Amino acid sequence: MRFPGRKFRAALLVLAVASAPALIAAPARATSTWVSISDFQWSNKNPHIDLGESVTWTWAGPDTAHSVTGKAPTDSAFDPILTDDASQWDSDAGNNSPNHWPGDEFKVTFDHPGTYLFACKLHPVVRGEVTVSNVPGDPNSDPGPKPNINFDFESPVVTDYFFTSDGTIPIPAVAGPKGKGIGFRFSINEKATVSADYYQLIRRGKGKKRRTIRVFRGYSQWDAHIGFNKVGFAKRSSDFAARPGRYLAYFRAEDRVQNATKDIPVRFTIKGRKRR
Repeated sequence: MRFPGRKFRAALLVLAVASAPALIAAPARATSTWVSISDFQWSNKNPHIDLGESVTWTWAGPDTAHSVTGKAPTDSAFDPILTDDASQWDSDAGNNSPNHWPGDEFKVTFDHPGTYLFACKLHPVVRGEVTVSNVPGDPNSDPGPKPNINFDFESPVVTDYFFTSDGTIPIPAVAGPKGKGIGFRFSINEKATVSADYYQLIRRGKGKKRRTIRVFRGYSQWDAHIGFNKVGFAKRSSDFAARPGRYLAYFRAEDRVQNATKDIPVRFTIKGRKRR
């Protein structure tokens, strides 16, 4: 039995070595991609795609008050970053208070090469650059599985609450007789709907049977933003008949997925008009 000679084996070795660089150097093709928005940042701050391909942003939560807004290259807030004009794209056109549901999507298909800057209207730190090559891409390329939603099971956290007229200095919990209410300040860690249910405390009965009962008089409700808020507590409205007396209010906050705080008891008094 004859085996291949040295020259034949050497030729095979040269062919293998010559072929290896071509295999190693073959670049991975860019494809359409997902970018999730969570924890005040993009999951991929500089996605790379080819011509005709897409980037799809999804609000993964729990923070969803963000936009994907394209910026012009002359945007002074981001100098000296030099990018192509992306101002034609905006997930929340005409809305300066973006707020999305977890899982919402915004898709942009790019037909021109360049680098495009996007940033949130409310939080400029939530931003990134999309780089589009001049290589024709595959519009039908698979971006892969959609990122998971970060479900929010945490209740809002309310702190630093007190009655105030100027928003900084605490004052006694006493409202005047004209139904204008009293300022109430609080801090909260996420957007929420806050409310107060008002119960008037009335003494009933005589002697040993005398007791205090609670009579529901109405409620107030407000939209709260992250940080410090000041609202008109116990202000007369169609939902609250402000009457003189002592009150116990139950203050609570509920986020958009129905996580709620425990009721926070708040006592105050509404003065009566002076008799002439």
